[in-house]
Amino acid sequence: MPLLPVPVSWLGTGGREEGREGCILHLTVAWSAMARVPTVSLPELRLLLASGRAQLFDVRSREEAAAGTIPGALNIPVSELESALQMDPAAFQALYSAEKPKREAENLVFFCQMGKRGLQATQLAQGLGYTGARNYAGAYKEWLEKEG
Repeated sequence: MPLLPVPVSWLGTGGREEGREGCILHLTVAWSAMARVPTVSLPELRLLLASGRAQLFDVRSREEAAAGTIPGALNIPVSELESALQMDPAAFQALYSAEKPKREAENLVFFCQMGKRGLQATQLAQGLGYTGARNYAGAYKEWLEKEG
């Protein structure tokens, strides 16, 4: 389920209380959509990477990833992800110089700069049947602050 912004008309034009209620509704909608996506915390990501049990995908643009990424991450911009995950394994290997993830693989971890595109990517992968898709919600921002 994609994140759905609350239309401005829902916020009303009355006093401050209407605006606050609209904000609460917006946060509730965003939270419930995120609650359906399995996430990975930074300590868990560290353990998964150290043990070699995670396949990491940086879904930021090529330019963003070239400026710095989490070691071992494969860069597939979110705009390419759907077609990439639907490629046959040989085409994926030729284009990305990496093995295509299997639908049943565990710990396919997606991340971006701040969290939104990583969430989108995780939802997209889940929709295509990748049952082990997870979102690193802390994103590259957290990684850079704590590991950089």
